[in-house]
Amino acid sequence: MQIATWNVNSVRQRTEHLLRYLREVGPDVLCLQELKCVDEAFPHAEVEAQGYNVAVHGQKGFNGVAILAKAPIEVTRGLPGDPDDDHARYIEAIVPNGAGIVRVASIYLPNGNPPQTDKYAYKLAWMDRLIAHAKSLLLLEERLVLAGDYNVIESARDCFDPAAWEGDALFLPETRARFHTLLNLGLTDALRATTDAAGLYTFWDYQAGAWQRNKGICIDHVLLSPQAADRLVKVTIDKELRGEDKPSDHVPVRIELNGEA
Repeated sequence: MQIATWNVNSVRQRTEHLLRYLREVGPDVLCLQELKCVDEAFPHAEVEAQGYNVAVHGQKGFNGVAILAKAPIEVTRGLPGDPDDDHARYIEAIVPNGAGIVRVASIYLPNGNPPQTDKYAYKLAWMDRLIAHAKSLLLLEERLVLAGDYNVIESARDCFDPAAWEGDALFLPETRARFHTLLNLGLTDALRATTDAAGLYTFWDYQAGAWQRNKGICIDHVLLSPQAADRLVKVTIDKELRGEDKPSDHVPVRIELNGEA
């Protein structure tokens, strides 16, 4: 079973990129972030024509997450813990897989910049809610995949120039501490379960030749429950998509899980 995550940075601008990825790679499940559109504006018909069921939690102009799956899915929208939070940043689905299921979430964690503002307080509070929800999901002892754009640089090996990110909300100690709290619940970072290598990036800014100079960061993560981690076969960063015409500034991260039951 292949599960991928991709911040498309506007699905309407990147529809052809998305459809090509579905045709050529064809993951069983694809988590999308930063749709930047309401549910009705998502290209439902085009994606469904590729053989996918579509669940969208959209928002006008920014945010927005979705889960695309070849199998029918049972969907929950929104991260619990704050009924007043109207940001479309979390969607969760139960995906049948043979005799069992896989629970998958698409996550668009707040950026938090500038850190001296309410935006950073919101980021930390959102992470606290995610930690609480993940803790409850782990009690189910299911194959759980929490995938998305976490807006977290977990360590110095995950950015080209660590000094340039000091003071940024993505790399502040409080941000990384909460990410480590999430991992310490019993979750496994899929990429880091397969390699300790530096220089593996998922995002390159549009400015200053970042892609051409490989000045990237790794902020798109796939976290696995023990039941899912036990079935992890490999992790692929589909880096070549960043070199396409008018690409997203993020590329997909794709995992393969072994077995169905």
